[in-house]
Amino acid sequence: MAVTTLLFDVGGVLLTNGWDRRSRRRVVEDFGLDYEEFRDRHDFLVHPFETGRIGIDEYLRRTVFYRERSFTQDEFVAAMKAESAELPGSLALVAELAEAGLFLATLNNESRMLNEHRIATFGLGRFFRTFLSSCYLGLKKPEPGIYRLAFSITQAAPDEVLFIDDRALNLECAVDEGLRGIHFESPDQLRRELAARGVVP
Repeated sequence: MAVTTLLFDVGGVLLTNGWDRRSRRRVVEDFGLDYEEFRDRHDFLVHPFETGRIGIDEYLRRTVFYRERSFTQDEFVAAMKAESAELPGSLALVAELAEAGLFLATLNNESRMLNEHRIATFGLGRFFRTFLSSCYLGLKKPEPGIYRLAFSITQAAPDEVLFIDDRALNLECAVDEGLRGIHFESPDQLRRELAARGVVP
Protein backbone atom coordinates (compact mmCIF):
# COMPACT_ATOMS: atom_id res chain seq x y z
CA MET A 1 0.00 0.00 0.00
CA ALA A 2 1.28 3.49 -0.85
CA VAL A 3 2.37 5.90 1.86
CA THR A 4 -0.33 8.53 2.38
CA THR A 5 0.53 9.92 5.82
CA LEU A 6 3.71 11.44 7.22
CA LEU A 7 4.15 12.16 10.93
CA PHE A 8 6.91 14.64 11.73
CA ASP A 9 8.72 15.41 14.92
CA VAL A 10 9.26 19.17 15.16
CA GLY A 11 12.30 19.90 17.33
CA GLY A 12 15.45 18.59 15.67
CA VAL A 13 13.65 17.92 12.38
CA LEU A 14 11.82 21.08 11.31
CA LEU A 15 12.95 23.57 13.94
CA THR A 16 15.56 23.74 16.65
CA ASN A 17 14.53 22.11 19.90
CA GLY A 18 12.27 24.55 21.69
CA TRP A 19 13.34 24.06 25.30
CA ASP A 20 15.99 21.37 25.43
CA ARG A 21 18.95 21.13 27.79
CA ARG A 22 21.13 23.53 25.81
CA SER A 23 18.36 26.11 25.41
CA ARG A 24 17.46 25.92 29.08
CA ARG A 25 21.05 26.35 30.21
CA ARG A 26 21.62 29.26 27.85
CA VAL A 27 18.52 31.16 28.97
CA VAL A 28 18.89 30.38 32.66
CA GLU A 29 22.52 31.48 32.75
CA ASP A 30 21.79 34.59 30.67
CA PHE A 31 19.40 35.63 33.44
CA GLY A 32 22.05 34.96 36.08
CA LEU A 33 20.30 31.99 37.67
CA ASP A 34 21.85 28.86 39.15
CA TYR A 35 21.38 26.24 36.43
CA GLU A 36 21.69 23.23 38.73
CA GLU A 37 19.00 24.61 41.03
CA PHE A 38 16.77 25.29 38.03
CA ARG A 39 17.43 21.85 36.54
CA ASP A 40 16.40 20.08 39.74
CA ARG A 41 13.07 21.90 39.72
CA HIS A 42 12.57 21.50 35.96
CA ASP A 43 13.08 17.74 36.14
CA PHE A 44 10.16 17.42 38.56
CA LEU A 45 7.86 19.48 36.33
CA VAL A 46 8.82 18.66 32.75
CA HIS A 47 6.33 15.79 32.33
CA PRO A 48 3.23 17.69 33.53
CA PHE A 49 4.45 20.77 31.65
CA GLU A 50 4.82 18.95 28.32
CA THR A 51 1.61 16.91 28.71
CA GLY A 52 -0.57 19.93 29.38
CA ARG A 53 -1.22 19.27 33.04
CA ILE A 54 0.36 22.57 34.05
CA GLY A 55 0.80 25.74 32.04
CA ILE A 56 3.61 28.22 31.66
CA ASP A 57 2.57 30.27 34.72
CA GLU A 58 2.74 27.32 37.10
CA TYR A 59 5.92 25.97 35.50
CA LEU A 60 7.77 29.28 35.89
CA ARG A 61 6.36 29.93 39.35
CA ARG A 62 7.96 26.67 40.49
CA THR A 63 11.21 26.80 38.50
CA VAL A 64 12.12 30.51 38.42
CA PHE A 65 9.76 32.84 40.24
CA TYR A 66 9.58 31.06 43.60
CA ARG A 67 11.65 34.01 44.84
CA GLU A 68 11.98 37.68 43.90
CA ARG A 69 13.74 38.29 40.58
CA SER A 70 15.13 41.37 38.88
CA PHE A 71 13.31 40.48 35.63
CA THR A 72 9.72 39.74 34.70
CA GLN A 73 8.01 36.56 33.59
CA ASP A 74 7.29 38.18 30.22
CA GLU A 75 11.01 38.79 29.72
CA PHE A 76 11.85 35.20 30.58
CA VAL A 77 9.13 33.83 28.29
CA ALA A 78 10.39 36.02 25.44
CA ALA A 79 13.84 34.51 25.90
CA MET A 80 12.36 31.00 25.85
CA LYS A 81 10.56 31.75 22.59
CA ALA A 82 13.69 33.26 21.04
CA GLU A 83 15.42 29.87 21.24
CA SER A 84 13.28 28.56 18.38
CA ALA A 85 14.62 28.80 14.83
CA GLU A 86 13.95 27.07 11.51
CA LEU A 87 16.35 24.32 10.45
CA PRO A 88 17.56 25.08 6.90
CA GLY A 89 15.73 23.20 4.18
CA SER A 90 13.24 21.26 6.28
CA LEU A 91 10.16 23.43 5.87
CA ALA A 92 10.80 23.77 2.15
CA LEU A 93 10.68 19.97 1.83
CA VAL A 94 7.54 19.82 3.99
CA ALA A 95 5.90 22.41 1.74
CA GLU A 96 6.59 20.20 -1.29
CA LEU A 97 5.14 17.15 0.46
CA ALA A 98 2.00 19.05 1.44
CA GLU A 99 1.63 20.33 -2.12
CA ALA A 100 1.86 16.73 -3.35
CA GLY A 101 -1.29 15.93 -1.38
CA LEU A 102 0.15 13.84 1.43
CA PHE A 103 -1.51 13.99 4.85
CA LEU A 104 1.01 15.64 7.16
CA ALA A 105 0.78 15.79 10.94
CA THR A 106 3.23 16.54 13.70
CA LEU A 107 3.96 14.01 16.44
CA ASN A 108 5.98 15.95 18.97
CA ASN A 109 6.69 16.60 22.63
CA GLU A 110 6.15 20.25 23.54
CA SER A 111 4.56 22.45 26.17
CA ARG A 112 1.41 24.25 25.05
CA MET A 113 2.91 27.74 25.17
CA LEU A 114 5.94 26.88 23.05
CA ASN A 115 4.00 24.59 20.73
CA GLU A 116 1.48 27.30 19.86
CA HIS A 117 4.24 29.90 19.54
CA ARG A 118 6.13 27.69 17.10
CA ILE A 119 3.02 26.80 15.05
CA ALA A 120 2.15 30.49 14.66
CA THR A 121 5.66 31.90 14.22
CA PHE A 122 6.80 29.42 11.59
CA GLY A 123 3.43 29.01 9.84
CA LEU A 124 3.24 25.27 10.45
CA GLY A 125 -0.52 25.34 9.93
CA ARG A 126 0.14 25.91 6.22
CA PHE A 127 1.49 22.37 5.90
CA PHE A 128 0.15 20.22 8.73
CA ARG A 129 -3.46 19.14 8.96
CA THR A 130 -3.28 18.27 12.64
CA PHE A 131 -0.88 18.59 15.56
CA LEU A 132 -0.46 15.42 17.61
CA SER A 133 1.45 17.21 20.34
CA SER A 134 2.06 15.92 23.85
CA CYS A 135 0.46 19.01 25.37
CA TYR A 136 -2.84 18.15 23.63
CA LEU A 137 -2.76 14.36 23.91
CA GLY A 138 -1.57 14.12 27.53
CA LEU A 139 1.10 11.60 26.52
CA LYS A 140 4.74 11.96 25.46
CA LYS A 141 6.98 10.06 23.13
CA PRO A 142 8.17 7.38 23.65
CA GLU A 143 5.07 6.32 25.64
CA PRO A 144 3.32 3.60 23.57
CA GLY A 145 -0.09 5.23 23.88
CA ILE A 146 0.88 8.30 21.88
CA TYR A 147 1.65 6.18 18.82
CA ARG A 148 -1.65 4.32 19.16
CA LEU A 149 -3.45 7.65 19.33
CA ALA A 150 -1.69 8.72 16.14
CA PHE A 151 -3.27 5.78 14.32
CA SER A 152 -6.68 6.47 15.84
CA ILE A 153 -6.67 10.18 15.02
CA THR A 154 -5.31 9.92 11.48
CA GLN A 155 -7.33 6.76 10.72
CA ALA A 156 -4.44 5.57 8.57
CA ALA A 157 -3.39 1.95 8.23
CA PRO A 158 0.09 1.15 9.58
CA ASP A 159 1.59 0.49 6.15
CA GLU A 160 0.35 3.89 4.92
CA VAL A 161 2.29 5.84 7.57
CA LEU A 162 5.89 6.98 7.95
CA PHE A 163 7.15 8.66 11.13
CA ILE A 164 10.16 10.99 10.94
CA ASP A 165 12.11 11.71 14.14
CA ASP A 166 15.69 12.56 15.03
CA ARG A 167 15.78 10.41 18.17
CA ALA A 168 16.39 6.69 17.88
CA LEU A 169 14.46 5.77 21.04
CA ASN A 170 11.30 7.48 19.79
CA LEU A 171 11.57 5.54 16.54
CA GLU A 172 12.25 2.21 18.26
CA CYS A 173 9.15 2.56 20.42
CA ALA A 174 7.06 3.71 17.45
CA VAL A 175 8.12 0.63 15.47
CA ASP A 176 7.02 -1.54 18.39
CA GLU A 177 3.53 -0.03 17.96
CA GLY A 178 3.41 -0.67 14.22
CA LEU A 179 4.76 2.61 12.81
CA ARG A 180 7.50 2.60 10.20
CA GLY A 181 10.14 5.21 10.87
CA ILE A 182 12.90 7.27 9.29
CA HIS A 183 15.74 8.53 11.46
CA PHE A 184 16.15 12.16 10.41
CA GLU A 185 19.66 13.47 9.79
CA SER A 186 19.16 16.18 7.16
CA PRO A 187 16.56 17.33 4.62
CA ASP A 188 18.60 15.84 1.75
CA GLN A 189 18.89 12.48 3.52
CA LEU A 190 15.16 12.53 4.30
CA ARG A 191 14.31 13.28 0.66
CA ARG A 192 16.41 10.28 -0.46
CA GLU A 193 14.81 7.94 2.06
CA LEU A 194 11.31 9.08 1.19
CA ALA A 195 12.05 8.51 -2.51
CA ALA A 196 13.34 5.04 -1.72
CA ARG A 197 9.92 4.31 -0.15
CA GLY A 198 8.04 5.68 -3.14
CA VAL A 199 7.26 9.09 -1.65
CA VAL A 200 8.30 11.77 -4.11
CA PRO A 201 7.15 15.37 -3.64
